[in-house]
Amino acid sequence: MIGPYVLPDDVFDALAAGAGGRPAVLLLLRARRSRNLLLLRRALDGPCGRAVDPAADLLAGVERVAPEAARPVIDGPAFGTWAARTLRDCPAHHRGGCAGRDLAALAVLAAVRAARPARVTVPVREGRLRLPGLGTVTGLGETPEALVVVEAPAGAEGAPGTSAGSCRVRVLTAAGERVLPRDPSRPGHGWQPVAVLDARHRGLTLRLPLETAAPELPALETASAGPAAWQDLLRQAWELLVDNHPRRAEELAAGLNGIVPLPAPARGVASATSRHAFGTVLTSWPADPERLALTLLHEFQHSKLSALTDLVTLYESGGRPRLYAPWRPDPRPPGGLLQGIYAHLGDLAFWQERSGSRHGPAQADAAWRLAQTRAHVERGLTEAASHVRLTALGTRFLERLARTVRDGDREGTGAGGGSGGERLARAVARVQAGDEAVWRLRWAAADDAGTERLAALWRAGRPAGPLPAEDVRAATGAVAGPGPEFGRWAARQRGAERARPAREAADAVLAAPDRAQGWAELAAAAAEEDRPGADVLRARTELVRDLCVRLTARQPATPPGTAPPRPPDPLALAAWLTDPAAEDGQKTGVSMSQNARSPLAKTSATG
Repeated sequence: MIGPYVLPDDVFDALAAGAGGRPAVLLLLRARRSRNLLLLRRALDGPCGRAVDPAADLLAGVERVAPEAARPVIDGPAFGTWAARTLRDCPAHHRGGCAGRDLAALAVLAAVRAARPARVTVPVREGRLRLPGLGTVTGLGETPEALVVVEAPAGAEGAPGTSAGSCRVRVLTAAGERVLPRDPSRPGHGWQPVAVLDARHRGLTLRLPLETAAPELPALETASAGPAAWQDLLRQAWELLVDNHPRRAEELAAGLNGIVPLPAPARGVASATSRHAFGTVLTSWPADPERLALTLLHEFQHSKLSALTDLVTLYESGGRPRLYAPWRPDPRPPGGLLQGIYAHLGDLAFWQERSGSRHGPAQADAAWRLAQTRAHVERGLTEAASHVRLTALGTRFLERLARTVRDGDREGTGAGGGSGGERLARAVARVQAGDEAVWRLRWAAADDAGTERLAALWRAGRPAGPLPAEDVRAATGAVAGPGPEFGRWAARQRGAERARPAREAADAVLAAPDRAQGWAELAAAAAEEDRPGADVLRARTELVRDLCVRLTARQPATPPGTAPPRPPDPLALAAWLTDPAAEDGQKTGVSMSQNARSPLAKTSATG
């Protein structure tokens, strides 16, 4: 029987507040399982159906006799990504490379776990046969496929307590036969197993495959940090989570289903979540348990929101397509912005606890990260409320989320309050204002005709009127951050009492108007000094810069022997763009700190 999932109001509100608890995660998990089964049905009915059918029959047979063996496969890291690729952009359909054939590799795991005899043909790519959840057979040469035969003792099929070690798995190709180790978790000649990490603390258990064999996920072989190192790191991270975030640890125990190791970036840790792989965390080697704990919290938030948006609609099309997210160097679509806001609630909870439990430099670092994370979420909420076409549920979702941020703020930043807390808040605000200014110079462009109109009005001494339209360019390819110059400036702010004086920053901008860092410092200084036009310097930096350059290039000729006129002052230009004589529509499009549509403003107003 097929029917809609009903999401109770209290579960929705609990998820919107950031957590949700184990019952909410189990509901999302059941809903995602149903979605995956519907995707399988669509694949069977589509052009790839002939390639999918044999493996689907095997899965159905396993589900009938041993549902506990089939469900982890359907819920697991590889199934959703396989279904999405098969339905969305299978490159071959009926031809030999059809993506539907990869379901056979997933079905092998179900057959082994249920001790069900099976014979399935599995694709071989680059000499490797990948069996998600089990491991990878290497050294198979140029053969395009292999026949995998699962042999089980008589009477073992579906029996309670059946283990993978009771099966014999043979891999047959034109070149010969390979037999996997009787215990597939042990390495063997030409066999790289998927390790299973196990962490237990205070009655909560986390069992996660270190998934390196899923064809659809960009896994790295674990040679750089082997399973033993991952096991030790996960054990320590799990103890930290269970002790300090018990409710979220219960969520993770209920919903996490795998870690996919990624290549390490040049700096820091790379992590991600596929919206099609609920509960799967992709991450490079985190190096310390604190970072792994934070990564698990952050990425599982993404999984929860992806599953939630299968059930409810939070926004509609028609808003701005590319938006500012302070935690990313590139413009984000509306869904990406909401994902980032929600994921940072995990970070907020983590740093809230760390800032209250640590001492010395570690506490100061945690307090900085907490204040920065809170500022990021608040700015993201304002951006979403201003530019995303939220549904009624979307508005309610953001209001509940904003309440969580506000309630956390009441508990303090961990900076000790008083002047220390105020100094920290000012430093974070400077960095965020500078980051937004640099982002706008990189991605936003003002309308040329509108900018020329403003230049003519400035020369004529008339009010600016409404600001011209803007266009945020789309990012293509990998996008780097704002650069080392900004990074050094941002690092200095943590120890600075105040920003560079705005007048001094404005003079530096006039001397080098194409230097993005100068505009970042000016935006930060103007905001800290509460200068007229500070919001424009931050929220329309590209317009002030372009207007300044345009007016400087069009200075009238001066008579011989007289001093040339001074270039237009960017502080005066910004103040003019927000002059009270301008039309009302100008200001509502500019203010970023007091926008009436912000959920933070709304919930604060209602107390």
